[in-house]
Amino acid sequence: MISSNDKNELIKSLEGCGAVKFGDFTLTSGKKSKYYIDIKKASSNPSTLKLIAKQAASMIKKIDIDLIGGVALGGVPIATAVSLETGLPLLLIRKATKDYGTGGRFVGDATKDDRIILLEDVTTSGGSVIEAIGAIREAGCIIEKVITVVDREDGATENLAELDVQLIPLVRASELLEKCNL
Repeated sequence: MISSNDKNELIKSLEGCGAVKFGDFTLTSGKKSKYYIDIKKASSNPSTLKLIAKQAASMIKKIDIDLIGGVALGGVPIATAVSLETGLPLLLIRKATKDYGTGGRFVGDATKDDRIILLEDVTTSGGSVIEAIGAIREAGCIIEKVITVVDREDGATENLAELDVQLIPLVRASELLEKCNL
């Protein structure tokens, strides 16, 4: 759990780099929203990405894990930054198995019983993370926690809990919107 000061610092950084947008948006899930959290904008901003990595790494240091996982595309820069911050190896999870080159669903080395924590940019219902959890478990690895930069509080916590996976948000959408005066 991160402190309220850390959350406020992250919210300011997300706002400052233009990751928080207001208007009419259609989300990946197909739902409509009056706000959009563009974490890819934050991931391409070195100071914001470094802050995200520092805050996620402080949580990870308290967890016994072997690999930092990131779901393509949004989780990749975040997981990479967290891997650099923690010194833990990186595992990237493709959305589908690649049938050419070296093939496979993963980039990196995961072996049976490895403990993996996933990093995600934004969670809504948790669909892409749930898909990645299935692939990780199918490979014989263990996953019990997912860290997301922003949880939109639209079912991901509950959906992941059904899989015995805890969602840990660095910030919740309600906290973000409250600080942005909406």
